[in-house]
Amino acid sequence: MLKRSLFYAKILLFGEYGIIEDSMGLSIPFNKFNGALRIDDNTGDALAIASNKDIREFYQYLDMLRRNNELPCAIDFNTLWQDIEKGLYFDSSIPQGFGVGSSGALVASIYDKYCTDKIVIEQHQKGDEILMLKQVFSKMESFFHGKSSGLDPLICYLNLPILIKSKTNLDTVGLPTPNEEGKGAIFLMDSGIPGQTHNMVSIFLEKCKNEGFRNLIKHQFKKYNDECIDAFLKKDFKPLFSSLKKLSQLVYDNFSPMIPDNYKKLWKEGIETNSYYLKLCGSGGGGFILGFTQDYAQAAEKLKLQQLQVIYKF
Repeated sequence: MLKRSLFYAKILLFGEYGIIEDSMGLSIPFNKFNGALRIDDNTGDALAIASNKDIREFYQYLDMLRRNNELPCAIDFNTLWQDIEKGLYFDSSIPQGFGVGSSGALVASIYDKYCTDKIVIEQHQKGDEILMLKQVFSKMESFFHGKSSGLDPLICYLNLPILIKSKTNLDTVGLPTPNEEGKGAIFLMDSGIPGQTHNMVSIFLEKCKNEGFRNLIKHQFKKYNDECIDAFLKKDFKPLFSSLKKLSQLVYDNFSPMIPDNYKKLWKEGIETNSYYLKLCGSGGGGFILGFTQDYAQAAEKLKLQQLQVIYKF
């Protein structure tokens, strides 16, 4: 049995798709869900068997990178393979395809257990070291998504909020202290269906070939997104909700494939009534949807048929 090291889920509060075009991003750990590597050679559990198969394929991908001199870290392949043969699997409560870092947590756990030249992040984290670690994780996690920023495994590995100022400028950041007695809240809404990250990213990249859409992302989306992050970190809620409304409307008008059809009406109603604003959590197409409200009781009443989960109160 392996020593159980837990790796937690993450939530990208702001920056979905925008970080591809170098807007800011803010990602936080989400300790509601977690996963850990385990070995159990007697398991007949279908999920454990499927996870073991995934890790075998991941092993082959990492080995291919090593043979091509493209592996950005040193992995103890012998021990990893021996553990795979013993029944290594990822015991995880993190839902797959819900935008909260299921593959990121697996990558972080493999790196933590089997990397022999881990990048050490000191207590006062250095931006350069974090960027190097992100680049390592980007190469590793690309196995799961075709192309990865490396951000999800980074958040899962450090278990700290990360502020992404640009593709080459990111660091840990302190979040405003929540107010558990406050009326306002950030919440998750469960769509009940997994999204397909690879498909959604492909749709976005195809849309970016259109100059008008590309300009929209680089200027309007980036502006509203960055304003939201700046206002949230300052606990300046009036400009936060002003920018959130514009961001939510922009996504509603231009990211239709990423919003599940049966949630488009709720999305629009939030904008029209100002009782809550919705935004994508990850790549969209399913999974969780993020909600922001200045009056959670009112929003919960309007969304009473939905599965809601508060993640931050103010």
